[in-house]
Amino acid sequence: MSEQIHEARELPLDKRRHVQSMLMRESLLDKQVMSSTETPVVPMLPFCHVIKIGGRSIIDQGKKAVYPLVDALAKILENFKLVIGTGGGVRSRHVTSIGMDLGLPTGVLAQLRIIDALGNAHLLGTLLAPYGVVAIPPEILGHMLPFFIRSAPGVICNGDPPFSIWEQTPRFGRIPPHRTDAGTFLLAECYGCATHTLVKDVDGLYNADPKLNSDAKLISEITVSELRALNLPTLPFDRVLIDLLANARQLKKFQIINGLKPALLERALLGEHVGTLVRKD
Repeated sequence: MSEQIHEARELPLDKRRHVQSMLMRESLLDKQVMSSTETPVVPMLPFCHVIKIGGRSIIDQGKKAVYPLVDALAKILENFKLVIGTGGGVRSRHVTSIGMDLGLPTGVLAQLRIIDALGNAHLLGTLLAPYGVVAIPPEILGHMLPFFIRSAPGVICNGDPPFSIWEQTPRFGRIPPHRTDAGTFLLAECYGCATHTLVKDVDGLYNADPKLNSDAKLISEITVSELRALNLPTLPFDRVLIDLLANARQLKKFQIINGLKPALLERALLGEHVGTLVRKD
């Protein structure tokens, strides 16, 4: 009888058993609850460096751009653990154009774009295979990345985040906002990697498109708030990256470098300022 009374006292008034936790019975939409979760994050792969290789800017240019970069990566792989993400390039633009003409929603467009980025990952991965780089299928990337990066000097994957049909609808138009620049950034942020480097075909960020305006000036370094204030009409990276960096917990910056100057890549991974640094405020 005493045991039954003791058990009854342990039960809450609603007669349900609850798992004790800081979020028990709390609304996850409450601002105070949200702020209470602002705690340190464990970096899972702090020794890795994430590199995004542009599809249109690098891989679409063929041998003249890709082979020198492969040689540079082969040297870097001797001393660095690399996670390499690839963009889709001109084929992604073509399929996006057709998809928009057919009236396909943003989520479907995002799924179609993944296919082309994955194709470029296999192209570049094949060239890097002699140096031990492993191409990881998207389905197992999130779970198996720590294992593969311990077993091989580098891994390669498509840079698109796996949002697919869950991709957010952009404020303007239907082009998926989270593309390969954003995907590789989110990967580096989640795993707490050492650096995130965007390899493009320009020296960095300019105040205007340098391919259209010969008077465009290079911006060597800029913060998120400064970049927002400039409100540039075009950027050499996914615009959503500005918000992602502002909200990041582990990454404090990313760097844009010119992949047509492959020697810059190793220097960037060593922490040198060789392109444009975009910093969190």
